[in-house]
Amino acid sequence: MPDPRPGAPSPTAAPPVPRPEAAPPDSPSPAALPGPRTADVAGPGPEPDACALPGPRAETQSGPDDAALPGPRADAGPPGAGAHAESGPGPDAARPRPDARPEADAEARPGADARYGPHPARRDRHRHRLVKVVVLCAATAAGGMLVLRGNEALAGLVSPASPDTGPLAGAAAAHENPDPGRVLQIVAHPDDDLYFMNPDLRYSITAGHPVTSVYLTSGEADGINAGAAKTASTAPDKPAYAEARQNGIRAAYAKMATGDRRSAWKRTVIPTDGGGRAELDVLVARPEVNLVWLQMREAGNVYADRPDSLHGLWDGRVERLESVLASGTPVRQPYTYTREQVVRTLLGVLERYRPTTVRLQDPTPGRHADTRRYTDHQDHMYGARFAQAALAAYAKEVKDRPHFAVQNYLGYLNGSLPSSLDPVEAGEKLDILDTYAWLDRSDHCGSEAGCGDLKVADHPAGNNWTRSINYARGTSTSWLTSDRDHGLWAFKVLDGQVAVWHRAGLIGAWSGPRLLPGTGMDPGISTATLPDGRIAAFGTRTAFGARPADYTREVVMAVQRAPGSEEFGPWESLGTPETADEEWTSDISAPAVSVDGAGQPAVYVRDGAHTLRGRVRAADGGWGPWLRLGGDGLTGNPVTAVDGAGRRVVLAGTARTVLGWAQPRPGAPLGPVTATGLPDTALPLTAQGGPTGVRLWFRKPGSGNVRTALVTAGGGLRVSGLTDLGGLSGFGAVTASGHLLAGRAAGGQLGSEVGPGRPWERSPLMFVGSPSSTTTGRNMVSLAVVGLDARLYVTSSQDAPDAYLAPWQPVGPRNTGP
Repeated sequence: MPDPRPGAPSPTAAPPVPRPEAAPPDSPSPAALPGPRTADVAGPGPEPDACALPGPRAETQSGPDDAALPGPRADAGPPGAGAHAESGPGPDAARPRPDARPEADAEARPGADARYGPHPARRDRHRHRLVKVVVLCAATAAGGMLVLRGNEALAGLVSPASPDTGPLAGAAAAHENPDPGRVLQIVAHPDDDLYFMNPDLRYSITAGHPVTSVYLTSGEADGINAGAAKTASTAPDKPAYAEARQNGIRAAYAKMATGDRRSAWKRTVIPTDGGGRAELDVLVARPEVNLVWLQMREAGNVYADRPDSLHGLWDGRVERLESVLASGTPVRQPYTYTREQVVRTLLGVLERYRPTTVRLQDPTPGRHADTRRYTDHQDHMYGARFAQAALAAYAKEVKDRPHFAVQNYLGYLNGSLPSSLDPVEAGEKLDILDTYAWLDRSDHCGSEAGCGDLKVADHPAGNNWTRSINYARGTSTSWLTSDRDHGLWAFKVLDGQVAVWHRAGLIGAWSGPRLLPGTGMDPGISTATLPDGRIAAFGTRTAFGARPADYTREVVMAVQRAPGSEEFGPWESLGTPETADEEWTSDISAPAVSVDGAGQPAVYVRDGAHTLRGRVRAADGGWGPWLRLGGDGLTGNPVTAVDGAGRRVVLAGTARTVLGWAQPRPGAPLGPVTATGLPDTALPLTAQGGPTGVRLWFRKPGSGNVRTALVTAGGGLRVSGLTDLGGLSGFGAVTASGHLLAGRAAGGQLGSEVGPGRPWERSPLMFVGSPSSTTTGRNMVSLAVVGLDARLYVTSSQDAPDAYLAPWQPVGPRNTGP
């Protein structure tokens, strides 16, 4: 369906010329921002007076003492968003709501779209306003939160301290800025970060966050730095080609950080905890930007058997993997690593930089159903598994560290999925790849090896990789939930364990994070409320041992011991539909969970064969077998919700459309797979149940606009009302509750819309994974993210069409260490 808004970008339009780069921000002096282990690097409003509380004041930039952090970091917090002129559709294009809250419809303001129900009587408006003021005053007293109007709601982070310290403690710390966090990326090859982690990488660098990228292999390939036309006439030189790729990466990072690809780097040698040496590059003008080169041998082939590789080392087919040193590296002595030494090397890097966000490639990318070849490069997959093992050791062995969150990224599979970036973002991503590929052949680096990767120069966009970014895990939007007492519960994975935050009641104090026992948890938690009021958390867990066959991934669940209890039972394994890791690389999706009107929980995953599988819990508490539910070519994670009649609906995307399943009645098995007739959608999907059906939320490919459609199950599964809602571009999951709609906007910050026809707002918060929201009682909606500092941030609003979001509130102390 064409985008109904005039002037909207076409999903098939070619990317325009990238936007001119902004002038680089003033850079702190090298003395103010020391590099890691500095010895290694030389140098470089509401109704007036509603509660008699003051409005927000301008914030000052402050941060924790650099001396407390061994890795490089920036002092400045995230930039403020300011007022945004961009807006969504007007009242005439007001979006259909999920119909989950008919009381919100009954209280719509005069002049709202007729779909929101009749206009309220004057006395209802007075009651509505009174409730709003009472709730506002109570929330302000408890947490220092002041509801603001317009863009003021998100323009600044008036961030109170944890309300645990007293009812007015937030007011005393109202000017606390969020820690920008420290980002560490681990990739197999030079350019994996540019293709598969951008624009997240660029967003972090632009915001001034400390960013370190670790390259496991030299990426030497066949040693020929030439395009297809000159391959035959170019002599292979693996050390020189590795150096050219390094030069391309340094140029790309320098351009992202300073606007000048020639910006200088300080290149030094550091010992590794695995007994070898690594090259450490520090950007002189922005010393919080680091590159670490481990320079191990690459496989040299996407899927063919190459024992001398990370794959062979992981499987134990070679005892050691040797280095391939780039020709210009300051590392002069070759070395080899055992499997354990690679893990210890990465553990040492983690301990050095103390990251709060770790970005990895996909350790379980799956296989193509027809050829059974990996869908991603084997170095990507096994490099991510080495990183997983190192993170597990880091979490277990290093106690004096901050909490960390993990984000995994899809690789080659991006090329066969609908584009997730709008043309401007795709153009800027391509521009960075052009720099890496050394398109102009200008000798800006002074290296005989060359200043970039000429293999890439033939096709800098790769296989449409510059038009997308997709998270392999952590896309659930149901990790924030409420209980019958209007309390809030948040569940995210930190340090490989599930962290729980809890707010007691509507205005109680927050507690957490508290880590539930049990390690190996993968990013992405979904929740469901059982018929007795207890909350159940679902996720996947990875385990690995000495043998290749020991690598397993399974679905697990933990349940509250009683409604409202802080205690949860042990993790219960629900198994996996996969028979062995070798079959499909343990490629199961995150679980989607719902409880139907008969009180029957069910869990669904996409399996490695790209079909839907599910288990249903019986009345006696036992779980049935993994059912084969059909579908073909499923991608990403399935989603599920229950309609007003208690019927379960399951939806899953493919590269071309969305498929659906529905119960004919509560307690019945799912009906057959049904084509919805929807167009292709960018990943991921979000489903929200309501009285008239299940509301599906997704992104328009090549645009980032938010779209929605209503799915009904009466008399068979049907879809209607496909509507484009606009937005602030961006990518990733959308969360919806009541009148609130939120998701990642272009630039990486959170974008939100709190009522039909209202302008979209942009928050300065940058975050990991997906946002989550929930309604609490009749009149409130809450929204949460986990920032790049691995800290929970929450906001709330009255669930009414004229409400506004409160300032973001961080939960708990700054994340600088246990």
